[in-house]
Amino acid sequence: MDKQTADRLKAWAEKYNDIQYFTTDPIAFPRRFASGLAKGEALLQDVEIAGLLAGHLAWGRREMIVRDCGRLFDEMKWRPYEYVMDGKWKDDPTSLHRTIKWSEIAAICGRLRDIYRQMDSIETLSTAQIRRDIFGSSDDPNAANKKINMFRRWMVRDDGKVDLGLWKHSDRSALLIPLDVHVHCSALELGLTARRSTDFKTVVEITDAFREIFPTDPCKGDFALFGHGIAGK
Repeated sequence: MDKQTADRLKAWAEKYNDIQYFTTDPIAFPRRFASGLAKGEALLQDVEIAGLLAGHLAWGRREMIVRDCGRLFDEMKWRPYEYVMDGKWKDDPTSLHRTIKWSEIAAICGRLRDIYRQMDSIETLSTAQIRRDIFGSSDDPNAANKKINMFRRWMVRDDGKVDLGLWKHSDRSALLIPLDVHVHCSALELGLTARRSTDFKTVVEITDAFREIFPTDPCKGDFALFGHGIAGK
């Protein structure tokens, strides 16, 4: 990577790693519960569930995502852990968000309840386990797992700005970039990857490129790509 590109990415990462750009973003929901946790008004499990589900709905226009996350947590009466463990989930084939139905959310809640009956936190679960044992998807070693990697970024990065930093036994240097179409296009334009597939190998290639700039915190580069999108507009 040339120095000019590296310097631009560093500048964007510093500027856009700021909560002012993420007040109407899915992370606002787990942040709300994290704030409650700090006051003794919420549980770590509330934050984890809110992060998982807000990340799962993070698909499409921001305003639609935020609207439908609000609908979901209204249904939960803003007590995600209690809702999951109670077992009285809204379970019907109507849409919550785009093609995501309430019955899909109910199935996720059922799997989460089984897990929380065995452990107090899902921090120790691998990305593959979250994909299979919570979201009910089949194993796929080539999958980019954007939503899970985004959720893990929220829970692990601990610089006190946007991300929550509540998982204290996880290494932020091992995080992977959440790869979607927009991130991929930005990475291609910036020369961080030449791969055309949005798969796991591309995730690793982009993450490794950011490790050159942020050796202990490659997912800080996610904010740089966000900044590139704004600068492009």
